[in-house]
Amino acid sequence: MPTRRRALLILAALAGLSQLSIALALMVGSIPISPLDVLATLVDNGGGTAGEVVRSLRLPRALTGFACGGLLALAGALLQVLLRNPLADPYVLGISGGAGIGALLAIVLGLGVAGINGLAFVGALGAMLLVFGLAHGEGGWTHSRLLLTGVIVAAGCGAVVTLMLAIAPEDRLRGMLFWLMGDLSQTGDPKLVLILLATVLLISLPFARELNLLARGADVAQALGVAVRPLRRGVYLLASLATAAAVTHAGAIGFVGLIVPHLVRLATGNDQRLLLPASVLAGGSLLVIADTLARTVLAPQQLPVGVLTAMIGVPVFLLLLTRGAAGRG
Repeated sequence: MPTRRRALLILAALAGLSQLSIALALMVGSIPISPLDVLATLVDNGGGTAGEVVRSLRLPRALTGFACGGLLALAGALLQVLLRNPLADPYVLGISGGAGIGALLAIVLGLGVAGINGLAFVGALGAMLLVFGLAHGEGGWTHSRLLLTGVIVAAGCGAVVTLMLAIAPEDRLRGMLFWLMGDLSQTGDPKLVLILLATVLLISLPFARELNLLARGADVAQALGVAVRPLRRGVYLLASLATAAAVTHAGAIGFVGLIVPHLVRLATGNDQRLLLPASVLAGGSLLVIADTLARTVLAPQQLPVGVLTAMIGVPVFLLLLTRGAAGRG
């Protein structure tokens, strides 16, 4: 268990990293903007063209990216406790696949951003309810049954997505592929997704002690007075809603929910009181940095941010596996 002072230092360092990543996102791009100009723009709403770029484009995109990264990392941390599986991530339960079906359908129909977001959220909720309903057998559900059901539903959603890509009009394919690889270029007002992030975190934190016990096993938690079944349902619901909100706003961005909780756990330990807020800050920072790279590496052309998170996540994950294997050897 981390001491309070160490926990505060870790959170302060991650909060500083978050602010630095957002500041970098506001300054860097096809139009470089100095730190003083960014500050002037945010303080007095001035700045001419630079001010418009910061306030209308970069700031909403950076805040949305931070919120979505935080939601994915938080969902990953919750699911790894729920399923007692360090490989669990927000997409393992098929929620991303359901959102993908809804979003691609909206793109094929020619709907705008609001329509894409709306149908993506409906698809994510539909997949969530389907997984929960199928996994809930006569004696309730176990983490292994939930995991297997989620994998099967995700595979089914993937097949439907592939079919939609095969029959979609050619002029819609680019937008569909960008959404599937993660895209923050169409983001709007970030208030809703920031409120959702704060809400999910504030609901989760009071149950950190129970989550610590659940991580040790359902039988141990039950013996120590934890109401395991309601807690599991609540964690599943929160993680699913967090994933649905992130996927709706940013598309299918992988590896953030898998890698970030691992890295934070290595630095902080497994105390959920620290792990959950630290994962939010680290996940948000990672996605903001990845999105800044995605729009500047080949500027003015923009890359899907999911490509960057995968390029970061794959070697990090392999390194973690190698260290784990070396440690066991």
